[in-house]
Amino acid sequence: MGAPVAASAQDARQVDIAYEITFAGLSGFRIDVTAKFNGANYDVESRTFKEGLLRAVTMHYDGRNRAWGGFSTQGARPAAGSLSIVVGDKPRTWIAQYGGGTMQEQHNPAYKPSPQNTISDEQRRGSLDPLSAALSVGMAGDAACDRTVQTNDGKRRIDVIIRKVGTEPAAKAGVPGAQGDLLICEISTKRIAGEFDEAPKEAEAERDRPMRVWFARLDQTQMRYPAKLEAHTGFGTIRGRILSFRERPLTPDESQAMRK
Repeated sequence: MGAPVAASAQDARQVDIAYEITFAGLSGFRIDVTAKFNGANYDVESRTFKEGLLRAVTMHYDGRNRAWGGFSTQGARPAAGSLSIVVGDKPRTWIAQYGGGTMQEQHNPAYKPSPQNTISDEQRRGSLDPLSAALSVGMAGDAACDRTVQTNDGKRRIDVIIRKVGTEPAAKAGVPGAQGDLLICEISTKRIAGEFDEAPKEAEAERDRPMRVWFARLDQTQMRYPAKLEAHTGFGTIRGRILSFRERPLTPDESQAMRK
């Protein structure tokens, strides 16, 4: 994951972040993130769910992700990541465990893709679950941009291509609590393998309109947190922003639990 060593030394603390995603000015999604750091260990959980008008008029969705691991002199070492998604009344869980350069997966319910949708071992190698992949960017600090991150959610292998396009002062970006300039990056995707709902031509069109994300430093570490996003789609403009950012020390029990 390539995190700077300076970002890996963490006090025993918890960070809670809330995000809002809007579509054409209307409430769409809420994302709540809880990240625990304790010395050489991290454990991060997120929940994504619909709210407002989108929740009222579209299919139910609730997604939960978790990623945990440790740090070494070479950077962060992801141990595992998982996701649990409910779309309508259909739940799906998936867990990926990393070790020795390989990924071990478990699906519930069992997943047997068709031959054309199968992700090969070679395509799987080096990929990370969505939350671990996102953490790999933020943990890289000032080097967050100009990289390609290999993601895998158990059904789809996608390359996320991140390119730095500039910086912006915190005051101009309108991100309360941000320290120094924000990194501005454009993010696009490339399909590698797996099962996709959209037609290939539609996906290619979306890649021509990359998402723009602002990464801010919000605490005393070198980590960069996504603070704003903007994407122009055929359905209107999608915008995201931080609603709140809080940190507190871990309790002794919480610290002990992370070390088990």
